[in-house]
Amino acid sequence: MIFIIKVTTNKEERAVDMIAERAEKKALNVFSVSRPHGLRGYVLLEAEDRDSAEEAVFNLPYVKGIIGKTIGYDEIKNMVEPSVEAISIKDGDIVEIIAEPFKKEKAKVIRIDKQKEEVVVSLLGAVVPLPVTIKLDNVRVVRRDEEE
Repeated sequence: MIFIIKVTTNKEERAVDMIAERAEKKALNVFSVSRPHGLRGYVLLEAEDRDSAEEAVFNLPYVKGIIGKTIGYDEIKNMVEPSVEAISIKDGDIVEIIAEPFKKEKAKVIRIDKQKEEVVVSLLGAVVPLPVTIKLDNVRVVRRDEEE
């Protein structure tokens, strides 16, 4: 059974550590505790039954409580399994920035960091070339360099 645990925002890592420590110390039937990427204020706890889950989180700092219903693995699969997205941006591409503060600015791709899902670009309209790091989902390819 997978339970959703409400915790203090930005204290998820600390809450996971404390829950795991208690479950190990008391030899509870808790199989895993995780903080999915991008989910703030919540952690996931997999346990044999609700009693084990409640005992693992009872009266811990940063833990606010257990959300009522349990969830299935299918509902959280996209959060816990790494997704391998085909990144269509290449070095040298001209992109348009679609997020503030550089919205609608054109830039040239210098470097791509696939692990962090970031791209380093140089703004075309700038007088001095200045590298800017932006999340991949905040840029859109406008023109591709055809030097191959």
